[in-house]
Amino acid sequence: MSGQRPDRRPLVAHIVYRFDTGGLENGVVNLIDHMPRDAYRHMVVALTEVTDFRHRLRRDDVECIELHKPPGHGAKLYPRLFRLLREHRPAIVHTRNLAALEMQVAAWAARVPLRVHGEHGRDVEDLDGTSRHHQRLRRLYAPFVHRYIALSQDLARYLTERVGIAPARVAQIYNGVDAGRFRPASGGEPGPIPGAPFAAPAHWLVGTVGRMQTVKHQPLLARAFVRALQVQPALRERLRLVLVGDGPLRAECQAVLAGAGMAELAWLPGERADVPDLMRGLNAFVLPSLAEGISNTILEAMASGLPVVATAVGGNPELVADGRTGLLVPPDDVEAMAKALLRLADDPDSARAMGLAGRIEAEQRFSLEAMVAAYLLQYGGAQQGRPDSPFHDAAGGT
Repeated sequence: MSGQRPDRRPLVAHIVYRFDTGGLENGVVNLIDHMPRDAYRHMVVALTEVTDFRHRLRRDDVECIELHKPPGHGAKLYPRLFRLLREHRPAIVHTRNLAALEMQVAAWAARVPLRVHGEHGRDVEDLDGTSRHHQRLRRLYAPFVHRYIALSQDLARYLTERVGIAPARVAQIYNGVDAGRFRPASGGEPGPIPGAPFAAPAHWLVGTVGRMQTVKHQPLLARAFVRALQVQPALRERLRLVLVGDGPLRAECQAVLAGAGMAELAWLPGERADVPDLMRGLNAFVLPSLAEGISNTILEAMASGLPVVATAVGGNPELVADGRTGLLVPPDDVEAMAKALLRLADDPDSARAMGLAGRIEAEQRFSLEAMVAAYLLQYGGAQQGRPDSPFHDAAGGT
């Protein structure tokens, strides 16, 4: 429109593999939604597709673009992404995880002033971070990246110690949680979950929320629930399991429960959008993952005032204070997880105290305000012409 003043806010291009339900994508949405409007404009570029998850973005000035990447290396997308970046001229490109890291080459060719890469969690094919191939890939693209952001101390150590990135180029920023949206149930007792066949106080509900894929390992929780009731049959009257989410592991969880004759003691509603209400209906939250970066669902559970049982993998021990805000158990250990479930179910007062301590921790250490402030500090390096800036062109070394 003639006479309209150009928008001089710097543009951040967030590049992800797929913009769909997930912890990484949820973190992108939280960052965009809570960053001051007058600081930056944003666009989301999905290498494959953008789903209805885009409606989680509350801002109306965010463009979402999908590139429909075919299987294989992303070099075929370089010309298209190059043209896209030259057209929009972002001040910052921020890629996430290994699947999007190769797009840093196109950002470098397009002369994007600040190129940031975020590590959000372990690769499915490399849960312990020992893959030499994945380390070599990260080293290959390191010259094109100015700055790395690791969501956990565990991932920061991986980048510096195994990949060999200079510590000065790595910042560690925890995810933030919306402590207003995720809050304890009023009155201190779980509220009813819409559509659920169980409810407090008649039942004591333990549950999890997330994509039912290999790394999340929900069948471990199903087996631990079965084992807990085998050890203490009297709990069958009140202990109930809630498994929220959809994916290839859902049928396996159902088979585990049915095989033990406990299908009627569990509720698997599939994917739900009302996660805050679901959290407020639980007595305890469980994350049985094989690997994690920084789990959004753990933070959401803590903010909801729930004690958390989590496997001691990735960044989980950085979130859950064992014995104070929840319990940590070894990964893929049915007996250990069953004992943790029994410990909480047998002592509801202690479980409630852990949940309250977790709420305080979420407010003090994992606020959205703290997360946004940290990203604003990192993005501030987009200022050009400062040879002393940590974002000065890193091409040629790690």
